[in-house]
Amino acid sequence: MGQGIAQVTSIHGISTRLCDVSAEALAHASDRIEASVEKGIAKGKTPASAREQLSRCLTTSTDIEEACQESDFVIEAVPELLDLKASIFAQVEQVVSSDAILATNTSSLPVTDLASGLQHPQRFVGMHFFNPVPIMALVEVVRGAASSESTVEAAVSLAVALGKEPIVVQDSPGFATSRLGLVIGLEAIRMLEAGVASAEEIDKAMELGYRHPMGPLRLTDLVGLDVRLAIAEYLHKEIGEQFRPPELLRQLVAEGHLGKKTGQGFHRWS
Repeated sequence: MGQGIAQVTSIHGISTRLCDVSAEALAHASDRIEASVEKGIAKGKTPASAREQLSRCLTTSTDIEEACQESDFVIEAVPELLDLKASIFAQVEQVVSSDAILATNTSSLPVTDLASGLQHPQRFVGMHFFNPVPIMALVEVVRGAASSESTVEAAVSLAVALGKEPIVVQDSPGFATSRLGLVIGLEAIRMLEAGVASAEEIDKAMELGYRHPMGPLRLTDLVGLDVRLAIAEYLHKEIGEQFRPPELLRQLVAEGHLGKKTGQGFHRWS
């Protein structure tokens, strides 16, 4: 997700630093971003100027303080672990100016809780991008209890500047998109578990019958089975039984079959 967000911001002419603890991960991300931009140019979906913008605007760093110094806008996209995210923002807040905007790309964790330990919670907001970021149009802007109106407006303005279509929602478990999307995904897994149909047939049913651009099981592979399991466990605790994770999902995650990123999930990926 961080890789996709960095691609979109940089090709829109925004000076961008992509930060990760691993230099190897950053090198891999840079290669994939470049390949994605070239693919978009070749297909006529990305302007040729994006190549120069990428070269001019994107840099990388393994040092979080160096990466965030002098930043106007910081977007976090680490795994869905509240303590990890909170610890990162505590570091970031020490080096950015008091009026810099801090945003989390979480798809389900409470924005209000993430902001609670900050010195300036009013400048914290949720910006939930969708995978793959360069293609998906939606950005879900999540208003925390302390988020100021100017912070929400800044997040909306950035999304629009990136060619996205933002919606603004209140801070509630699963927000709007994860809550609705996960119900469909979990039910698709239960259907597969019960032998109702194959993964290919279940996905085709939603793609052709309901005009979904991607079936729920293929989408789960793209998001990551481990990510979906973590979200399901959280929403099961917060909302109710409809979000209880299916045993098949737990089994695949335990076996290391996490979807596209590992080459195997509900589908095989080459």
